Amino acid sequence: MHTNEMLSEVRTFAYNNSEKNDIHGFMHVERVLKLSSEIGTVLNANLPVIKIAALLHDVGRFLKKNDEVRNHAEISADIAENFIMKNNFNIAIEDVENILHSIRAHSFSNDLEPKTLEAKILSDADKLDALGAIGLYRIIGFTILRNGGLDDVIEHLENKILKLKNRLYLDISTEIANSREKLIIKFYNEIKEQK
Repeated sequence: MHTNEMLSEVRTFAYNNSEKNDIHGFMHVERVLKLSSEIGTVLNANLPVIKIAALLHDVGRFLKKNDEVRNHAEISADIAENFIMKNNFNIAIEDVENILHSIRAHSFSNDLEPKTLEAKILSDADKLDALGAIGLYRIIGFTILRNGGLDDVIEHLENKILKLKNRLYLDISTEIANSREKLIIKFYNEIKEQK
């Protein structure tokens, strides 16, 4: 199967298995795919691995509600493995392992260290989508979806979002984060001041 045809099938599967919201839904997946591909191109990484991992990195989120124990990244990796094996894609076993490792290691809360360049790229791109204007929109949207309020936004910023830049693995990602983080810090400082 040609790479573009395979990616088209993966994209359709990811779309059909994404949450139906702007926070962790398919628009998020597409932004992570775009940024992962851009960083991967600059760093001469394995682009098919990055693209497949990025498309499938959140397919387990919609099942997370039924599995309170496991991290969504673990569930996503299991779903991705079943999907890849079932479709008999012509992917080398080491690339499949890299895809699954990248998916497992992308999550902030899964506490799994990315070992490959592709895993570091996906982890960073996912975190970068939580910074900047889109990140701010996602923080507020995430809080509203969970019926939270202003204190919950502040807590989410303090416990996760403001720590993201220090959890990036690549210099290029830190450069991107430096500009995106400014808006988040400004918002955080103003909201604390005005609260």
